[in-house]
Amino acid sequence: MPPDLLFDGPVDAPVTIALAHGAGAPMDSPFMAAFAQGLAARGIRVARFEFPYMAGRRAGGTKRPPDRGPVLVDTWMSVINHLGPERLVIGGKSMGGRIASMVADGAGVKGLVCLGYPFHGPGRALKEDRIVHLRALKTPALILQGTRDTMGTADEVPDYPLSPAIRVHWLEDGDHGLKPRKKSGRSEAQNWDEAIGELAAFALGL
Repeated sequence: MPPDLLFDGPVDAPVTIALAHGAGAPMDSPFMAAFAQGLAARGIRVARFEFPYMAGRRAGGTKRPPDRGPVLVDTWMSVINHLGPERLVIGGKSMGGRIASMVADGAGVKGLVCLGYPFHGPGRALKEDRIVHLRALKTPALILQGTRDTMGTADEVPDYPLSPAIRVHWLEDGDHGLKPRKKSGRSEAQNWDEAIGELAAFALGL
């Protein structure tokens, strides 16, 4: 059984985007809601879901750590199998997008999107296991990354050996949630709207 799905956007949309949350915030966080609603307004169907540990937090009120890798992968596969891969783009925020990137090729989905990819821990060195599967990725992919994301900055990522199937779009002065500093002259809403526009164009262009 797949997890409960939260839908936005038209039922007859040409493409559906399934989005998973990051490690710390649920599927209805302001970030996730903004992306789901922004994509829906652009004519795209969006399906959000939660991994078991996050659903457990919601049900029981206790803070649980993320599930182990196999559980996260199995949850993603159950969502893909339920929705069907033919017109499906998968991805999500940070951890949710990273796990999606691990299953994309095998699942045969149309595309992959990562909203802030965690190439490494904050301020740490690159973790090889975070990119080993990205070297040969065949699924068309879009990574939306803040230029000062402490898990992969604009100074670091261009040197990483990523597959030519991956395009990285940089959000000016954005952090891991794509939020810029006030002194940048940009707002969080501007960066989110730019990212949503890029994601919509990518998904509809596949």
